[in-house]
Formats: sequence, structure tokens, C-alpha cells
Amino acid sequence: MKHSLLHITNGDITTQRLQKLNIEGDIITWREMLCEGQTSVDVGSEDFWKTRFDFLKTTYKVSKKKFIDYTLKEYRNLCNHKQQDEIVLWFEYDLFCQINMLAVISWLKRYRKNHKISLVTSGKVNDSKKLHGLGELSDSQLKEHFENKIELTQDDIEYADYIWQLYCSDSPLPLENAHKFNPESPFVYLEDAIKSHLLRFPSIENGLNHIENNILKTANEHTFANQNEFVADLLAHQKNYGFGDNQYVNKLENLKKLFTSFDPVKLNKTGKKVLQNQTNYYAKIRSDFSYLGGAKKYSYLYVNTTGKLLKITS
Repeated sequence: MKHSLLHITNGDITTQRLQKLNIEGDIITWREMLCEGQTSVDVGSEDFWKTRFDFLKTTYKVSKKKFIDYTLKEYRNLCNHKQQDEIVLWFEYDLFCQINMLAVISWLKRYRKNHKISLVTSGKVNDSKKLHGLGELSDSQLKEHFENKIELTQDDIEYADYIWQLYCSDSPLPLENAHKFNPESPFVYLEDAIKSHLLRFPSIENGLNHIENNILKTANEHTFANQNEFVADLLAHQKNYGFGDNQYVNKLENLKKLFTSFDPVKLNKTGKKVLQNQTNYYAKIRSDFSYLGGAKKYSYLYVNTTGKLLKITS
């Protein structure tokens, strides 16, 4: 009897590459961005998808039709694939992919018990210092990654599900040490992704997080004729966040009161003061509706001197 495969990919580019290479098996594309907005542990439930749609509609003006066609139909397609012998996950090193990967494994733990689950992940390639996405690999490198896929043990699956539960909890504090519980984990990029996640909470020094401060720093140190140039540069130098242009455009919208213009890109006096930690912008940017996983973004502060989070008591 022929061994059957189901591939779950991190996006359409990887799906198209696998199709082009004629890699055996059916393919499901996981189209979500669970690194942004509120999440809950019950991946795939009605409440889960309602929470996600509310966030995407409010923040990115995603229509119900697009959400159904782009995300839910593919998820329902996943639900209908029950018979494959092996499920192969294709996810990259960055925060965007790592959080989606955790959610998918959590779902598989609940709904595909006793299935063989394998992981293909990209990042370090040979001696290159640069981390590579799946889309940056050559055809031969992609095939080699597939041949060297890692079968996840039950402990690996339990661990990923545990980290997902912590990510969805109302406190991010347990995540600070969670990676230490499983040093032999095959999820070799997860620790850095979690560290990057914790840096998204506002700094105690000026109320902006690491990404927001980097946006101001980049604007202050370089010249950009327009917003498109600015966003392209931010994308090129974002390291391990894995964000797309829409996410940076949204962040610029939230910071626009710190700029005199985006055409050309120029900080105003307040923006420069915030960047230099002379003004704390926390009270101006704070929102009770901004979530990172299950935690309210502005209920915690990142203490730069210790690299730890501090809960704000009201």
C-alpha cells in the first residue's frame, strides 16, 4: 500500500514551489498571521475564528468574504484530510511562521492523534550567516530539506502545544523561561522567536516596543522619498519577525503622530524626543484592545536593563 502524505505549508509561495517540484502528496496552505492580534488555545473552534475575523476586520479591513475564501475554506479542506499516513509541516525560522507552526501542531495534537508528523524548517543554510526562508532555497535545497525532515516525537508535540497555550494565556511572563524546559527540542528557531515576541511589549523607557523604536530609528538615520521606500527598507532589515508590508503600513498608521510627513519620511519633534527617551509615549499609544497572543499588549512593560517583562498593576 502506498504511503500517503499531507503537506501543510506556511503560505502560497511554498505551496507553489512544492507543486512545481511535483512533491508527492496533497497540500494545505495555512493562511493566518497568529503572531498579531488576539488568539485562543482552541484552534479551529467557532470562537477562535470569530476572534480572528474580528481582529482582521478591525485592523486590516478584511471582508467576511475574503476571510472565508482565503482562510476558512482552506481550514475546512484541512479538516477533510483525515486519512494520510504522514503530515509534513513546512514553516520558517521567523516569529510569523513559528507562532503559526505552534497553532497547527496544537490542532493536530487534538484532531489527528497518532498520526506521524514531520517538520521541514528553514533558516541556517550551510555556512551562510543570513537566515533563509523556504522561498529563498533552490530547488535542490528544498528537496534536500524535505529528505531531511524531522519526525516529531510525542514529547515534541506536547511541548509545542504547551508553548502555544502559554502564548495564548493572559500573561506572557511564563514564556520568558519556557524554552529552558526542552533544550533538545527540534524547534531550533523557537527560542529566538519567543524572545522577539517579548520585545513587542512596550519599553519602560519610552512606551514604544522594539519594532516601533526601530521604525523611528530608521526614519531618523536614513532618507526615504516616500512611505513605499521606507516600508521596503523596514522589510529588508526586520531580521526574524517575518512581517509583510501590510503589517508595517499598519504600524506606521499607529505612529503617524510622531511624523511630520511620509512623503518624504520625516520625524517631528515629538518623534525625536520619544526616540531619545526624553518623552514617554505610553499614555498616547496605549489601547485596551491591542493583544499579543492572549495578553493585553499594554498591561506589561519590557525592562531594557534586565530583558524581563513587568506587569502593570492597576
